[in-house]
Amino acid sequence: MSIYESLNPVQQEAVYHTEGPLLILAGAGSGKTRVLTHRIAYLIDECQVNPWNILAITFTNKAAGEMRERVDQIVDFGAEDIWVNTFHSTCVRILRRYIDRLGYDRSFTIYDGDDQKTVIKEVCKKLNIDTKIYKERTLLSAISSAKDEMIGPKEYLLRSEGDYARQRIAQVYEEYQKRLRSNNALDFDDLLFKTVELFKTDAEVLNYYQDRFKYIMVDEYQDTNTVQFQFVSLLAAKYRNLCVVGDDDQSIYKFRGANIHNILDFEKTFPDAKVIKLEQNYRSTQNILDAANAVIANNQGRKEKRLWTDNGAGDKITFEQLDTAAEEADFVARDIARRVRKGEYQYKDCAILYRTNAQSRLFEERFITANIPYKIFGGVNFYARKEVKDLLAYLKTIDNGQDDLAVRRIINIPKRGIGAASINKVALYAQEQEISFYDALCVAEQVPGLGKAAAKIRPFVLFIQSMKAKAKLLSVADLLQEVIETTGYVRELEAEGTDEAEARIENIDELISKAVDYAEGEEAPTLNGFLENVALVADIDSFDENSDYVVLMTLHSAKGLEFPNVYLAGLEDGLFPSYMSITSDNSQAEIEEERRLAYVGITRAKKNLTITAARVRMVRGQTQYGKVSRFVREIPPELLSGKIYEPKTKEEPIEQSTFQKARKAFRTVPSYGGSGYGKEVGEGYGSTFRSSKATKPVYTKVENQRDFGSAGGALSYQVGDRVRHIKFGDGEVMAIVSGGRDYEVTVDFDKVGTKKMFASFAKLKKI
Repeated sequence: MSIYESLNPVQQEAVYHTEGPLLILAGAGSGKTRVLTHRIAYLIDECQVNPWNILAITFTNKAAGEMRERVDQIVDFGAEDIWVNTFHSTCVRILRRYIDRLGYDRSFTIYDGDDQKTVIKEVCKKLNIDTKIYKERTLLSAISSAKDEMIGPKEYLLRSEGDYARQRIAQVYEEYQKRLRSNNALDFDDLLFKTVELFKTDAEVLNYYQDRFKYIMVDEYQDTNTVQFQFVSLLAAKYRNLCVVGDDDQSIYKFRGANIHNILDFEKTFPDAKVIKLEQNYRSTQNILDAANAVIANNQGRKEKRLWTDNGAGDKITFEQLDTAAEEADFVARDIARRVRKGEYQYKDCAILYRTNAQSRLFEERFITANIPYKIFGGVNFYARKEVKDLLAYLKTIDNGQDDLAVRRIINIPKRGIGAASINKVALYAQEQEISFYDALCVAEQVPGLGKAAAKIRPFVLFIQSMKAKAKLLSVADLLQEVIETTGYVRELEAEGTDEAEARIENIDELISKAVDYAEGEEAPTLNGFLENVALVADIDSFDENSDYVVLMTLHSAKGLEFPNVYLAGLEDGLFPSYMSITSDNSQAEIEEERRLAYVGITRAKKNLTITAARVRMVRGQTQYGKVSRFVREIPPELLSGKIYEPKTKEEPIEQSTFQKARKAFRTVPSYGGSGYGKEVGEGYGSTFRSSKATKPVYTKVENQRDFGSAGGALSYQVGDRVRHIKFGDGEVMAIVSGGRDYEVTVDFDKVGTKKMFASFAKLKKI
């Protein structure tokens, strides 16, 4: 059987259409990667296209790696000649060969976010820019946006006429680029900007790559910005065999410069384009897809499509509205623990998705208390940690002495007795002589006023020079080991003898492992190649589907991923959609962007989807009373398990309800019972809990019960018993919190799921 017979008819149509512009509208979970890889195989096997002439571009290293792996599996001969890269890594490969035509050295450094901040600080200091008025982050964002639109410093200045604030930004932009240029460095935006500039100014280079890549495929086309669009358009202009794959309903990166009109207007740009829709979903149940379809149908700026599946209807979507954000986190933790205990899922099957990074804190606290393994994506990147950045700065200095940032970072790490005053004198001399900081260090004895400090600088220069010579002979891992040993970096940490120091040593060990892995995966590994590889790593690339932990991440980070059991948290108007989008001058477009984000979140779920909201949430120290998100209300009620309750108004505070009064009274009474959360709940979570102070609730089996004055006195049931509720029906008691005036009982009901209630109100009967 042909490999193409495993595709559905529409997928086959997309594979067999090889000539001319092609737009594949691929809905979530519709097998687009499968289509792309089979299309590559078809071009080679059936159309006799040389693998050398094929370029496949995607957005993340993870996606590129997966595509690379699949291509290698189905393409026998010549697979290694196919470029399967991200936009950035594609451009790096081009620039490493031809950037000298733009006046740069080919061994350029790629600056990360921290490097950019350092440069911006220096620029603001030089230009006397008040960073209280012009925030460093705002300046970098403005520069990034300009580069996304292919606007250089001079054009930015011209466009800023009459606008003092923008003129100041233009000055910062110009000086920022000068600093990067003198350091022989590029930031991430430059990688694309400079490649397009190269194509536009050097016809020979453009012609070479046009002839090289006669067949171009671009994944996630809805996320492209202006400079990416220009890059692709220039490459494809000669042969016009451009296949783009994307889903306008999943365009969620407007804040990064993504232009949804690149995909919406594809047929205007290429009037002879063929359009194919992939609407069959292989990931989710029909109920989940119906919810997603219903929500996204409210957007006006989209191409009509409707996802369907053969996977069956599946369970309804659970909707749980809690009183507070803390209770929301508690509910999710309990639900995960229950499902793991019952064997429904493993921890790795579960993901919590939220709108803002700040929402992770409460979930993290609950998981720590409950010993639920988890990992947050979007925190401090491994390569942003101090010890890792220090050692990478050594490698950058060895590779590219022109990178002033790297040299200045390590000149006194570990301590060499070279003070700030000496460093400033060298920097001033370098500026006056128009040479790099490292070149100035090499002639330290010529620096006015340096005196005895020159003798301390000399050993550092000799060390770097010797490392430059060794770099030609040693592997990256061995070179790194040599740097660590000679500088005594790890010895200093060992001498500290702290847990923090030990953790830093472990990170260094991991960096060495990374260097070994890099060498094993490359035919011709180089120091420059390793630094490039590290620079292009994103946090989400470290996501390991085989590790057994619950994943916590923002909705933006979750794009392209899938999980059997998904929790969408914080679905309240003002949080999601955000207050900024609701009150924006262009609120319709902003809310449509937020709705696409909701669509992405819903379609991450394979089997089970739980949506949660809180009636009260603390935001920036202020109590907010939120109503359920409009995106929840856009889901047909028949698809939801759970009822939507609108909040009380501020004039009638929630705390005034009978339920809230009881809860408040309950929480003011000291806890009884003993050891933290207690054995039974610990078992429920699948592990042992840490003991907690009396400020935390106490979970316990109710034995030797006392009458706390609850309506029924001592309870007639305990954890593990089957009980009946007049409204919710039958269920199992999961936990009992023993307080001074009442019991808080958690019951997993057969029909409506988990509910938390006070015993005096619930009137549960043991069965």
